[in-house]
Amino acid sequence: MKKSLGAVALLGASALTLAGCAGSGGGSTESSSAEIRVWLAGTDTSQDARDYLTQTFEDENPGSTLVIEEQQWTGLVDKLTTSLSSNDSPDVVEMGNTQAPAFTSSGALLSLDDIAADLGGDDLLPGFVEAGTWDGTLYAVPYYSGARVVFYNTAQYAQAGVAVPTTLDEYVSNAVTLAGALPGVSGVYFPGKDWYNALPFVWANGGEVAVQADDGSWDAQLSSDESIAGLTQVQELQEKASLAPKDGDETEGWVPFRTGEAATYSAPSWAYWSIVADEDKQPTPLTDTTGYFALPGADGDAAPVFAGGSNIGIAAKSAHPDLAKSALEIMLSDEYQSILAEGGLVPAKTSLGDKVAAATPELATVIAEAAANAKLTPASPKWADVEAQGVMQDLFVNIANGGDVASLAAAADEQIESILNG
Repeated sequence: MKKSLGAVALLGASALTLAGCAGSGGGSTESSSAEIRVWLAGTDTSQDARDYLTQTFEDENPGSTLVIEEQQWTGLVDKLTTSLSSNDSPDVVEMGNTQAPAFTSSGALLSLDDIAADLGGDDLLPGFVEAGTWDGTLYAVPYYSGARVVFYNTAQYAQAGVAVPTTLDEYVSNAVTLAGALPGVSGVYFPGKDWYNALPFVWANGGEVAVQADDGSWDAQLSSDESIAGLTQVQELQEKASLAPKDGDETEGWVPFRTGEAATYSAPSWAYWSIVADEDKQPTPLTDTTGYFALPGADGDAAPVFAGGSNIGIAAKSAHPDLAKSALEIMLSDEYQSILAEGGLVPAKTSLGDKVAAATPELATVIAEAAANAKLTPASPKWADVEAQGVMQDLFVNIANGGDVASLAAAADEQIESILNG
């Protein structure tokens, strides 16, 4: 997921008590006219998509209205935990794909099994369907995806005399070279809290965050030799190639790249439009000097990258579940998903993948290569607790500040196991 939760304490998403609400729609009677509240997180959903959703819903449901309430990603799990258990719950809610298991397992969301076929069925992104399914029941469908790709300034690469890397080692050494050759410029923009771009180094070296044993317990593995190799590469980048804040996050990392203060920037594919066009969709100076490549792995193949994106579901306590289903069906329609694709987001349906190519033709091959190797965090309902407690963010801030990698990884493993097995 491309999402950042900050260090807001979670109220125990895995222990949500929503007695009597699962699958019930709050026990309310559907009204012929009502106001539906849709929570969208962040700004990734374009205004065109929002307008289409609002207008189409109101055309298809005369007398009812749809209101979009934008939420911040920071602290979202905590806010959803509280709101979904209240009597004033929103109707349709977006959540990061790694956050979904916390809510699918708790009774916070309505079963979507009865409309799964109408929402896309087997055409839906399988990894996101898995993230939105609990105990064989579908609770949250894919909303959009976007594998991380690497954007680079072709003019700055030429000035520093470096080429597109073919291995992960070259990626690191190129970034250090760029930083040395271009004063005041990050070879790669890599803020301390950016664990989304750090995990691919762990995976590319053969490491894992945590794996589940046959008995259901979780074994955290950031301190394995393979993971340490990747974490050491991250530290080299953060110390020698990046001028990004050691305690900063990945939010709006496209800004220093677009202003020439960073030669390389790894981000979900949808960041393309933030780089090459301004708020009025007019070309920026970077339009002609932005190149793209998939992050290379240790042996030259594409590295496993973090699968950004969201799931979306209906609150179990929605006062108007049938109208909420109507809104969700619009959001999963080909027309709506095509609008998301035009904004650089990877659609929830595999059959619409070529729509992204229409919006960003130069990125089509790179997106496909990156998406084919995308991975998610451990599929535990308690993983959201790990994020909300800032375990990963703290680990990489300490790494960026020159801490001992092996000791920091071992401490993080203890925290992760305590949470996942608690």
